[in-house]
Amino acid sequence: MFAAAALGLMVSLALTLVRAVLGPTVFDRAQAANTIGTIAMLLLAVMGFLNGRPEFLDLAIVYGLLNVIGTIAVLKYFRRGDLGDSGDTK
Repeated sequence: MFAAAALGLMVSLALTLVRAVLGPTVFDRAQAANTIGTIAMLLLAVMGFLNGRPEFLDLAIVYGLLNVIGTIAVLKYFRRGDLGDSGDTK
């Protein structure tokens, strides 16, 4: 059953890669990159369960949090051109 879930995640990953290559805007590509990170997180959790290694779930959670933070940072950079306040007050 879990092997079928892993296979379904791999098919979903292939479709997301096609979307990442053919995305018309940078935001479509960023969304595809976020989806790839989410699928990788799910695949890591499923493979950890299949191999009897529950500590992989902790790694998957950390990877998911880093994926969200990274996606927000990339989108902020593309929208504003920088990642934070320069500190100059006028």
